[in-house]
Amino acid sequence: MKKQWHLLKPDAPSVESLCAALKCHPVTASILVNRNICTPEEAIGFRDASLAHLRPPFDIKDMDVAVDRIVRAITDQEEILIFGDYDADGITGTAILLDFFNAADTEVTTYIPHRTKEGYSLQTHHIGEVASPNNIKLIITVDCGSASHDAIGLAQQEGIDVIVTDHHTVDQNLPPALAVVNPKRLDCAAGFETLSGVGVAFFLIIALRKQLRDGGFWKLRSEPNLARFCDLVALGTVADRVPLLGDNRILSKAGLDKINTTHRPGIRALVDACRIGDHPVNAEDIAFRLAPRINAAGRMAHAGMAVTLLTTKNPSEATETARELNRLNTQRKEIESGMLADALADIETDPGLLRKHSLVLHHDHWHGGVLGIVAARLCRRFHRPVILISTKDGRGRGSARSIPGVDLYEGLSACKEQLEQFGGHSMAAGLSIQPAQIDGFKERFEHVMETMTVPDDFLPKISIDYHLALEDITDELIDELESLNPFGEGNPEPVFITGPVDMVSAKIVGKHHRRMSVKATSAGESKPFNAIQFNIDPAETFKTHYDHVLFRLNWNYWKGKKTAQMIIEALSLPGDWGPN
Repeated sequence: MKKQWHLLKPDAPSVESLCAALKCHPVTASILVNRNICTPEEAIGFRDASLAHLRPPFDIKDMDVAVDRIVRAITDQEEILIFGDYDADGITGTAILLDFFNAADTEVTTYIPHRTKEGYSLQTHHIGEVASPNNIKLIITVDCGSASHDAIGLAQQEGIDVIVTDHHTVDQNLPPALAVVNPKRLDCAAGFETLSGVGVAFFLIIALRKQLRDGGFWKLRSEPNLARFCDLVALGTVADRVPLLGDNRILSKAGLDKINTTHRPGIRALVDACRIGDHPVNAEDIAFRLAPRINAAGRMAHAGMAVTLLTTKNPSEATETARELNRLNTQRKEIESGMLADALADIETDPGLLRKHSLVLHHDHWHGGVLGIVAARLCRRFHRPVILISTKDGRGRGSARSIPGVDLYEGLSACKEQLEQFGGHSMAAGLSIQPAQIDGFKERFEHVMETMTVPDDFLPKISIDYHLALEDITDELIDELESLNPFGEGNPEPVFITGPVDMVSAKIVGKHHRRMSVKATSAGESKPFNAIQFNIDPAETFKTHYDHVLFRLNWNYWKGKKTAQMIIEALSLPGDWGPN
């Protein structure tokens, strides 16, 4: 697919100002300005982000109501039910609340629904089958609940208070909960809209610990150090792909430090199972190694397994659970490959599907727990909104992914008459639908996407931070780039362009990676630069000369040593791609 690249042009005075204030390389200053971090104060705050800079949690709407009710439950020794979501965000949020309440000597039970058997969020049968029989008087949801009107209404009738903690998009029609702690609610002006579900849960325990402290609660027991929970916050925050800016950056940075310096048995076992090696765990490791294995529990078995992993203090139990998650993740990959093959076969049979503004496919044998991953892969491949629906057992369950600039939640809202239920945000969503409604929904959703988009939306775009000559790459520059971690949504890893270049050597490593030595065409006898390109087609013709190279820079750790390395994003010949 043809792509466009755009070389960003940061404001020169701002770059000069940051260089002077931070005493940094112009490349680093340019990257900061490219991310709209333009003043020395903003840059220093970004670079030195710490937990001391977190904003007050009580600014979030209903936080005071939630905390008052939870303190009463703790004081009166009521049993609390934590009802979490089955993805990494909900799992880590559930684990945080469980650990905190255990530290407060509070009776607590956790419940996470089975992804394919029960579906998303709190439902009416959970009130009758889980809460009421166990004499639960307080339910706290994690990463869900904002759309559970019927279930929360029933709980209210049964004399059960519900506190919703969530971060999914919600309209002005809030559920009848005692408190809805969701920074996205329309009447909340606290500015925490980008928090993940685990982020909301963490702010809840910050506020809760303070209120308990003010009441003298911790005089008789050890007050928990909340910094130790940040490893879990980082896992959930990065996994949920929320912007890693502001409070999310603070929490993720602190959490990665915690992961790399302490030894929560479950995370250590998971890192070992992933064979991450001897480099420090980073946000990319969370996104592509740790989080998929945590999510594999809910996709392939039950998410409770992952909660056990993250809360156990027993290293042996952690090792065994991590190995099982590794096995489930391998099984998930196999199922994912089969579903992707089905989808590509559908497209090959009907090429006209790719002339549409959306791609909506369904099969009656697809595994409901893997729909979102395959939808994301198709979305990246064909650069259009994708919805995959499984009609297994006569029920339609779907997962949707979108592209930048196309609001998926808005699109689904325009089709709500044909859906039983839906929820999510602009880039990802889930839905349920009667199989008989699918054909009509396809037509309606395609029409909505046609009205919401312009042709340029469907052309992948690459933003480039800096034109960087290979001879200007130094160890000091790479160290400065590393200081901008963690990279992710909202703070993408810097991409550079250089060229023309010659390939001094190249060889396939593994099955789908190419290791290379690269040097500038004009560099003469200068030393070539180490590079690697991941997930390539080994059969694709490889040239010894390219006009442009798009790349990232980082340290490659191997056997206790680190060396500079280019990560090749794209290689271009004349006419392959160019500026927009």
